[in-house]
Amino acid sequence: MATLLANLVILYFNFLLVLKVAANDPISWCNQTPHPQVCSSMLENEIAESISQSDFRDVLLRATTARTVLALRQISSMDMTLLDKPAKAALADCLKLYNDTIIRLQHSMRSSSSIEDSQTWLSAAKANERTCRDGFVELGSTFPLASSSFVTNHLSESLSNMLAVNIATPRDKPPPKNRRLLSDGFPRWVKAADRKLIQTGVTIKPDLVVAKDGSGNYKTISEAVAASVNLRQTTSRFVIYVKAGVYSETVDIALNMVNLMMVGDGKDDTIVTGSKNVVDGTSTFNTATFRVDGEGFIGQDMGFENTAGPEKHQAVALRSSADRSVFYRCSFKGYQDTLYVHTNRQFYRNCDIYGTVDFIFGDAAVVFQNPKIYVRKPMDRQKNTVTAQGRDDFHENTGIVMHAAFVMAAPDLKPVQGSFQTFLGRPWQQYSRTVYLLSRLDDLVDPAGWLAWNKNMSVSNLYYAEFQSKGDRADTSKRVNWPGYHVLTTDQEAEPFTAGKFLSGDSWIRTTGVPYASGLYG
Repeated sequence: MATLLANLVILYFNFLLVLKVAANDPISWCNQTPHPQVCSSMLENEIAESISQSDFRDVLLRATTARTVLALRQISSMDMTLLDKPAKAALADCLKLYNDTIIRLQHSMRSSSSIEDSQTWLSAAKANERTCRDGFVELGSTFPLASSSFVTNHLSESLSNMLAVNIATPRDKPPPKNRRLLSDGFPRWVKAADRKLIQTGVTIKPDLVVAKDGSGNYKTISEAVAASVNLRQTTSRFVIYVKAGVYSETVDIALNMVNLMMVGDGKDDTIVTGSKNVVDGTSTFNTATFRVDGEGFIGQDMGFENTAGPEKHQAVALRSSADRSVFYRCSFKGYQDTLYVHTNRQFYRNCDIYGTVDFIFGDAAVVFQNPKIYVRKPMDRQKNTVTAQGRDDFHENTGIVMHAAFVMAAPDLKPVQGSFQTFLGRPWQQYSRTVYLLSRLDDLVDPAGWLAWNKNMSVSNLYYAEFQSKGDRADTSKRVNWPGYHVLTTDQEAEPFTAGKFLSGDSWIRTTGVPYASGLYG
């Protein structure tokens, strides 16, 4: 009888708990987040005891935005004269990154934003915060980062909570379908006369022309990009044609430069080159020769290089942080950290990528279709790793997908490839996610396929997968025996990693006119 009474008491209190949750108690929801105490602290003096789940998300989002604004102000108010050179460089990156984060969070507040859109922007915000901190470490700054006010405000934990809450929160009103699109699927900024031209690949009349010989409007790409801001009356698509030549300059496509299209004369003819690198005192984030932040960027028939060489370590040819950016028939050449797919949604088609260590890396949601991956000769005692994906939170919707990739040795590696190990990737962060679909893997790939980052990092939380690859190293029987490694055997298992699924829909790719496969086979 006593046992029965005890069980009834337990059931009663469980029932009361259910009622409390059902009554929309925000503290109960906080207890389900990755960082409950941080969540609860953000609710103090903000809300009543009972709110809707949607309101709970919005309150946390506003509080997270406020913390980001505060962090930005704290950085801006620092006395830079008291800081070492590496700290100044890292803080400059942080200013840019936190400003981007504020914009991403503001976008997430829009009632028209879908769960998928918000999750993309929150994932980008999480990566921005980590990139800020990484700069101090890689540059060897003496700045007391751990005790700094803009780090101790728990912004990273707040963003982790937001990622968890956002994906679990139903929307009161679904966003309108095909927003910003016309009935035929093209965005409003694509003029009717241009649609057929984009689809068939016929050259569109450019708004500006860049030519080193003076036959265009400007001699440098940077001048044309700067001029485009003043020449544009709206956010309609703006086309810059860059004639053949080698352009030694650093190019920035800023956040306000949306829907910019840049077309060259070919990936081996129109080349943008630079040599910034970490060894000489520049953060990885800032070493990029070509940097893209503006949404909707299209790059076509161009080459991007960083010629610093393997001995300079991290040296980026192109960094894209632009949502819905597309690169078609481009090449990216470097050694370590060639292509930085930093954040947001990105798509690459028929591109060539050269490098050695972690040379395709970042925390974007990105799909590569038909890429040619050329692995170069590294320095002595180095191991080649094609990818290093940076997802560090389970709820991020990011990852690298290689669809019909061809992984092969570059000419300089081919004669000595037996002296160096080459791997498909290694986990930069604990939730790293990389998938190879229907790819061809040459004999330079190590039979194990994948490499651990170090002995201390767990390989249980990552997600690495392969699906029906071909070539000398397609056999998966000798692959790593990791809990997070998977051999996909059915189309249904592989389908979530196609462009149409993994990038939260692909209508934005279709509107560019770039050929692509929405599913596994077309």
